[in-house]
Amino acid sequence: MSGHSKWHNIQAKKGKADAARGKIFTKIGREIAIAVREGGANPESNGKLRDVIAKAKANNMPNDNIQRSIKKAAGEGSGLTYEEITYEGYAPGGVAIICNIVTDNRNRTSADVRHIFDKNGGSLGTPGSVSYMFDNKGEIVVEREPGMDEDEIMMMALDAGAEDVKVSDDVFEIYTAPNDFSAVREALEQQGLSFLSADKKMIPQNYVTITDEDTINKINKLLDMLDDNDDVADVYHNADLPEEEEEE
Repeated sequence: MSGHSKWHNIQAKKGKADAARGKIFTKIGREIAIAVREGGANPESNGKLRDVIAKAKANNMPNDNIQRSIKKAAGEGSGLTYEEITYEGYAPGGVAIICNIVTDNRNRTSADVRHIFDKNGGSLGTPGSVSYMFDNKGEIVVEREPGMDEDEIMMMALDAGAEDVKVSDDVFEIYTAPNDFSAVREALEQQGLSFLSADKKMIPQNYVTITDEDTINKINKLLDMLDDNDDVADVYHNADLPEEEEEE
């Protein structure tokens, strides 16, 4: 049940993000820059870059933008050096939150993230304070289209090396060990599957059900402010929140 509502919450977030697609592309561009710096500009020899490109495509980032970001990173065009940081903390209601950051200014980002937590009744914790409640997994989400054979998709994923497949009315959620993510994703791509999302994620072991309206509003505002911050690449949480109403 939680997994089902979780996916719908993700869809709601994606719906909001459509209006700010440029912001998402900027964040992915930073991840491309780090991948290129660490492993070079050739996706064939740089697994991390291949994974980020898959994430970019799942977010409908045009190929021209992807190639431009790779060339810019390879040529050190911007002169900026990005680093990856992880922050952990709590939202109201005892909800655990993990933020993956890609920033060119650690001090600025630290102050911004702390302000967002404080402003919305949350608190930042120390490294490891909530991450033990999550499992690091590869997650590949495939839209369930008419005529898709459930058993066939499950066998295809498991044969490719996936650990688990969860099926709902609208999607297949395919989970892998972190080290197997790239191989499974590429195997499924080669068999013609396209993805709604494809990324390594922190998956909650258990969810905290929140029903108090004021607490729900505070959590949603905190999550929205984190999403809106250019330095925040990914946000993971273990709140089981009511599905948001779709805006017309």
